Amino acid sequence: MDFMVIFPIIIVLSAVMYIYYKVAILRTKDGLTQSYFNAKSRICLGLFLFTFGINQYVFYQTKISLFIGILFILLGGMQLVRGTRETKHYRNEWKRLNPAD
Repeated sequence: MDFMVIFPIIIVLSAVMYIYYKVAILRTKDGLTQSYFNAKSRICLGLFLFTFGINQYVFYQTKISLFIGILFILLGGMQLVRGTRETKHYRNEWKRLNPAD
């Protein structure tokens, strides 16, 4: 029963972090930093979709919510994987361009 509270908290936090990273993109002029923040926002979006899909099924437990939940879990998982790969790539790129930092 404790996990019923955890999913809405994760959903809200990931939505807030998604908005934070999208605003951070607008505040910076460096293209590499913008790409890095975009990858981080993609992770937050993926986490949002993933947990929302799980929460939908746990809360309603109907066939239609199962199909919608599976769709959201798949889309969220794809965003999580892509965002993680992009974040790792752009972090390595930044380290390569800034070896002294």
